[in-house]
Amino acid sequence: MSDEGSVDDRWASQVEIVAACRAHNFWTWSAQSAVDPLPVARAEGVYFWDFEGRRYLDFNSGVMCVNIGYGEERVIDAIARQAGELAFAGPHTATRARAELGDLLSGVTPAGLDTFLYTLGGSEANENAIKLARAYTGRHKILAQYRSYHGATHGAIAATGDLRRWMWEPAVMPGVVHFVGPGGDPWSRDRTPADAGTALDHLESVMRFEGPETIAAVLIETIPGTNGVLIAPPGYLEGVRELCTRHGIQLICDEVMTGFGRTGAWFAVDHAGITPDLMTMAKGLTSGYAPLGAVAIAGHILEYFQERVFQGGLTYNGHPLGLAAAIANIQVLQADRLIERAQRVGARLERALREVAAEHAIIGDVRCIGMMAALDLVRDLDRRPPLADYAVRSEAIHSLRDDCLKHGLYLRSHNSTLLIMPPLMIDERDLQIGLEILGGCLGRLASEL
Repeated sequence: MSDEGSVDDRWASQVEIVAACRAHNFWTWSAQSAVDPLPVARAEGVYFWDFEGRRYLDFNSGVMCVNIGYGEERVIDAIARQAGELAFAGPHTATRARAELGDLLSGVTPAGLDTFLYTLGGSEANENAIKLARAYTGRHKILAQYRSYHGATHGAIAATGDLRRWMWEPAVMPGVVHFVGPGGDPWSRDRTPADAGTALDHLESVMRFEGPETIAAVLIETIPGTNGVLIAPPGYLEGVRELCTRHGIQLICDEVMTGFGRTGAWFAVDHAGITPDLMTMAKGLTSGYAPLGAVAIAGHILEYFQERVFQGGLTYNGHPLGLAAAIANIQVLQADRLIERAQRVGARLERALREVAAEHAIIGDVRCIGMMAALDLVRDLDRRPPLADYAVRSEAIHSLRDDCLKHGLYLRSHNSTLLIMPPLMIDERDLQIGLEILGGCLGRLASEL
């Protein structure tokens, strides 16, 4: 036992820290015996360091959330000030932070979405959006896309349209019906307006077969993220909005990953100019500096609950530290013009990724919008079969990620797709460094295959 006030020497050793973390933590999305956690001691800008001083360039923004980069003093100071002034206030209190964030947030969300239900993260936000839609409409069915992810809680995983849902069936929330969105096959070359029409016809058919009068909401990731940055063709989102309006179905847009500048706009719905009835957010809302999610609620739903009780709540609804982080985070995004920067640097990122793809036949497709990109890895460029079958672990991709990490580049993948989502404030020099490392690692993988 160390003396009082001294530093315990065990926690100065990376080996001891990793061993203690493995001994006492239950790891998600993992078999416990296979966990090999990445040591992280500190972070600044677009880099983080392990306890032995090795530096890594973060091409994943933590978990697609650190939009403003690490170590931003303006946010850190705001959290500290809030902790000193008021560290906690219950969900039924009026606080300065709640007042300020509501006013600030309503200035960047689409017009008409200016009331917010605060949660601790994206899963809870999606759960509460579903509750609001069901209560408002008196209907129970939720239509959600295949190749989507909405969170790991009971209802959010039921709505999820990928393999992460399978283990928990059938004991997940009933009433969810999945449909195929545009580009449902991420290996398809066809991403034309006609593809939007085909997808909309399919969605309308599903609505008819299910009975529009039984459908509370259509829940979509505005741009599906971990499933491959599946950018909808022109007209699709507008068409979904029209179908929902026609049938009295609420449109819920999940902007947990795409919000707060990730796509080069405040929200991905801004690119299509649509306003959903409910919009969920988290991640970039605080850039990961504190846990916070939110549901933005349209006026007609708010009006419905003026004389009706919403039977739901959270102990940490409107936690002052999360709200303070969000306020400062939004102010940084505005002051540093990071939304515009994501547009400009994102265009450079897309050009560079297409150059990388031209050099490596292992890349079958590139998709990019703002600072949100994906590379599909394939076995054969002509036929473009994915590097690994769906739901089958790709040892090749894991080998690629390990090689990138060995060379100081951190990124993530899903199935046969590499995800590239660096912080919005990355400069072009660091972007180029990361792309050069990636190109070298792709070349080594291609030669091995």
